[in-house]
Amino acid sequence: MKKIMSHILVVVMLCLTLSGCGIEKQGEKSTKIVLTTGFEKDEIFRIEKMSCTLPEIMVYLMNTKNEYEEVFGEEIWEATKEGKDLQSQLKERVIANIARIKAMNLMAEKEGISLNEEELSCLQGIAQTYYASLTAEEIEALSVTEDLIYRMYQEKALADKIYDYLIADINPEISDDEARTIKVACIFFKTYHLDEKGDKQEFSEQSKQETYEKAKEALQRAKDGENFDALITEYSDSEEHILSFGKGTYEEAFEKAAFDLATDEVSHIITTSDGYAILKCISTFDRDETDRNKLKIVEEKRKEVFNEEYSTFITGLTKTLNEKLWDTVTFISEPKITTSSFFDLYTQMYTER
Repeated sequence: MKKIMSHILVVVMLCLTLSGCGIEKQGEKSTKIVLTTGFEKDEIFRIEKMSCTLPEIMVYLMNTKNEYEEVFGEEIWEATKEGKDLQSQLKERVIANIARIKAMNLMAEKEGISLNEEELSCLQGIAQTYYASLTAEEIEALSVTEDLIYRMYQEKALADKIYDYLIADINPEISDDEARTIKVACIFFKTYHLDEKGDKQEFSEQSKQETYEKAKEALQRAKDGENFDALITEYSDSEEHILSFGKGTYEEAFEKAAFDLATDEVSHIITTSDGYAILKCISTFDRDETDRNKLKIVEEKRKEVFNEEYSTFITGLTKTLNEKLWDTVTFISEPKITTSSFFDLYTQMYTER
């Protein structure tokens, strides 16, 4: 559940900001798919010789949709992000992710990377397991076969393999200072509310000033020696009271104040884009978290190296989109379509094997 929650919060609420359809590259503009004609039946797009069909899109789309609903309920789709409904954003995310996998398969072919017999056998077993989990209604609605599921798992695994191959020798040394993780207690005063669509609306200037006065009151009580945890309970608008983080996690002003604190020291009132914060330092160095953050930084640097390779490779590739068919793609409203294990089975039976 923690993994699903993390995936949803990051992918849905932060990452679903693509404009149009394309091969996504983190930190860069996506490469657009050119509109054209001459597609096969149910063909959504092509990248060179790699093709994506409607059933593939629906497997990704419905599994992700149902995974979200298991956590947040069906009402999640009533929310919007930057004026756009989440269903449309999820749909764009799905096609971008599949396009990326297809392009990475082309990269693997260029580098001479392929799946071995052991890997293929494992993936076939996963495909059999997933296909057996589908009801007759789901098989019909998704228009899938076991062979298609097997091919989808192969492409996903080959994309992972080419990524691992290209970043295998990237092992940068990360110092304690670069990865230093601290722990603070936080009293947060928000200066916004959520409207009926779930979008943030800033407080009026008067309400912001009133909120600031509350923050001043709380700060004075903290400086007078009152229990900080008790003040959190009384004042804070956030459910996150204890924060453990490294550099590059929060806004600059917030981080600077936090990293400048000594143990047990209380900060001034910090102005952020969402409100005001008062911090109390619990620890200026968390050994375990710092070591974990080193691994995270290494992985981020590896992604940067891969993305440079990927960006160079996709430049000039022929990418075509069946716009007419793509515009018809939507959620299947049938309540019996509850499949949500496509990704979990791959993680549990392949990547964690």
